[in-house]
Amino acid sequence: MAEVLLTEDQLDHFRVRAAEIAHPRELVIDVLRAIQSNFGWVPDEGVELTGEILRLSPLQVEEVATFYDKIFRQPVGKRVIHVCDSVCCWSRGAEEIYAHLQKTLGISPGGTTSDGVFTLLPTCCLGACGEAPAVMIGLTTYGDLTPERLDEILERERAALEE
Repeated sequence: MAEVLLTEDQLDHFRVRAAEIAHPRELVIDVLRAIQSNFGWVPDEGVELTGEILRLSPLQVEEVATFYDKIFRQPVGKRVIHVCDSVCCWSRGAEEIYAHLQKTLGISPGGTTSDGVFTLLPTCCLGACGEAPAVMIGLTTYGDLTPERLDEILERERAALEE
């Protein structure tokens, strides 16, 4: 693979941590997130590497990786937009937000824009019920959304990538 799954420093760090704790399985998400941060998503080789570091089978790693919707097992855009589909968000306008995103970005749920910038995914809850409707872009949660506010956020996210 041309891109690095983990740097030598990261490999050393995770191997040391795994040796120091009673249950290395606790580090699965940390290792997968590091791989995803470096590579953009977690390919099969990343699952295998995580298993090697933590002395787990690839299946044990895959069980964790596929449970969490913030771990991506296939390529995604540079910015993943998670649209909260909890009852709170939907009762306060998330359906309109979701439709606006699909129209504005020209993609369906699960799709990635042709320029590779945005991927649109549903998520079961962002824990931002007091600010519903909400989305998470990258690791930032945005709430109290309107289509107009969302357009401003998307513009800022695109601009940040160009810097």
